[in-house]
Amino acid sequence: MMTRSAKLLLLAGIALLYTLVVFNNLTDFDSNYQFVRHVLAMDSTFPGNHGRWRAILWPWAHLVFYISVIAWEIATTLLLWWGAIRLLRARTRAGAVFHRAKGIAVIALTLSMLMFLVAFLTIGAEWFLMWQSHTWNGQDAAFRMFAVVGVVLIFIIQPDTESQP
Repeated sequence: MMTRSAKLLLLAGIALLYTLVVFNNLTDFDSNYQFVRHVLAMDSTFPGNHGRWRAILWPWAHLVFYISVIAWEIATTLLLWWGAIRLLRARTRAGAVFHRAKGIAVIALTLSMLMFLVAFLTIGAEWFLMWQSHTWNGQDAAFRMFAVVGVVLIFIIQPDTESQP
């Protein structure tokens, strides 16, 4: 029961984190919009950068990208909480039942990892060369989130037995 509780609590912790991320993005929209705008505009990459042809300078595109990230975060948040509720309901049932209840949680955690891997580390850091910016570089935060969520995903997908603590 302790192992199942640990899985449930870690998943709920990620869900709470995502809830706060969405809350912050909605209540302080402009702060993170500026981050997206500067990354897409590539206006703080190295001088003479030959990759600046990739820059997107249209404000409407910055807004679409940012709203897409928020929508992805909202979907992930809802799935995380749904997954946590499913684990809560299955925590006292047979190991196989608890294991099957993990499906939504696995989807949610995978969506989270994909967001940080694709949107931030691949598109932001590599395509838009975010790594060159001292001010608008979100690689460390993206990697931290990717790693934390990945560790929780690895723990959650481990099989459950009746003999676990």
